[in-house]
Amino acid sequence: MIRKANTEDIKEIMGIIKDTVKEMKLYNNTQWDENYPNESDFIKDINRQELYVDARDEELVGLICLNKVEAPEYKSLEWEIDEDALVIHRVAVKSSKRNLGIGSNLMKFAEKISVEQGLRHIKTDTYLLNEKMDYLFKKHGYKTIGQVRFEDKEKPFNCYEKLINIEL
Repeated sequence: MIRKANTEDIKEIMGIIKDTVKEMKLYNNTQWDENYPNESDFIKDINRQELYVDARDEELVGLICLNKVEAPEYKSLEWEIDEDALVIHRVAVKSSKRNLGIGSNLMKFAEKISVEQGLRHIKTDTYLLNEKMDYLFKKHGYKTIGQVRFEDKEKPFNCYEKLINIEL
């Protein structure tokens, strides 16, 4: 069941992140590290009610941050629609629970939230070296729009958009 995260979840969230960072290093993916994302990032997400967790049998198995905050770098790209969008910021699945459809459920949940908020598209990005997220976004119909650079990373980030069918 996907629900809003709360501060009692923080230890499990950080455990998922720690394992994800370890795995990213194995694939030479430096998108996340020991400094980002950190506990204070998730506390802010929780306080703004933007962090959701997938909890199964009282165990957190995944998380996703959703809001309407776009990176300033997004302005340089040609998006399909020039209006507010739901933006996916951080997604992680517990390493021992991979390949069980949890990431797909989080993507479907993002679409549900987009519809509930009356937003006709979802935007997101991932580091060029993050092949797993690239695969997940494309699997769920996200179109690659272009690339942006963030000053603290060597490689660019691929940016994606998915149009959502809603009745306005």
